[in-house]
Amino acid sequence: MRPSPPNPAKQRIQLILDTDIGGDIDDTWALAMIFGCPQLDLRLVTTAFDDTYAKARLVAKMLGRTGCENVPVGVGVRTSDCPLYQAAWLGDYDLDSFRGVVLADGVSVLIEAVHNSPTPPVILAIGPLRNLAEALRRDPSIADRARVVAMAGGVRTGYGPASAPEPECNIVSDIGSARAVLAAPWDVTLVPLDACNDVRLKGDAYRAVVDSPSPWAKVVIENYDTWALRSQHPADSSSILFDTVAAYAVFDDSLFVTEDIRLSVDDRGVTVPDPGGKLCHCLMGWRDYPAFERFLVKSLQ
Repeated sequence: MRPSPPNPAKQRIQLILDTDIGGDIDDTWALAMIFGCPQLDLRLVTTAFDDTYAKARLVAKMLGRTGCENVPVGVGVRTSDCPLYQAAWLGDYDLDSFRGVVLADGVSVLIEAVHNSPTPPVILAIGPLRNLAEALRRDPSIADRARVVAMAGGVRTGYGPASAPEPECNIVSDIGSARAVLAAPWDVTLVPLDACNDVRLKGDAYRAVVDSPSPWAKVVIENYDTWALRSQHPADSSSILFDTVAAYAVFDDSLFVTEDIRLSVDDRGVTVPDPGGKLCHCLMGWRDYPAFERFLVKSLQ
């Protein structure tokens, strides 16, 4: 089952977001974008990797600030106490002030969300894949009931146009989990670095988000301006927004050059073509990048 062009008459896609928000800022942009996509019905957010409890606090604060507390938050598998790069914005936010639901075992909640979805859901994975691998370990049947869209890997390029393939963060951070997810029988759409390693909003497009009165735009820019790595990027530009491409790919691949490629993960954490690997629907480049940029800006306004 692959994404198709947007059609407002169609039923909204049931979406589960698994995110390592709090590190690279692109997860925050992707979360905001999702709420601006009428094609998507976000049913659950699970936090992935490192300090997943702190990340759940971050998600909860964002949902509270934007009036979206109807979306439950699941705390995923904690792997470290690494501090968040968005700690300045999070501050001392207390989950007791969140009027929504935060669930301690995010993996169990993810499994339940898959089984309880009225239509086959999409799991959008924009972080290392530990939660998905653990969910498969507990209940392999979820692979028969959901499909996965993941921002992960690099097939022919690395971090930069025309660069050689190299380990991508979401894969190399947990190679075993990536292999487990690719070994499962669900349909996988992969958004590798080939399609998203130079996606930025610049100039007027960036300013349109900065100047927007939208609560989500304000949350995005507040987080970006206080992000620990903000000084490494131009004043009139976003950082690279890898994960927004994966969010768009959940419901539409018509703007991309696509290929179905069998892939495996080598010992360095590189996604390599392999005749015996997982058949993935891969977004390998752009047919119409300006159309995506216009959609992204509109979704945030």
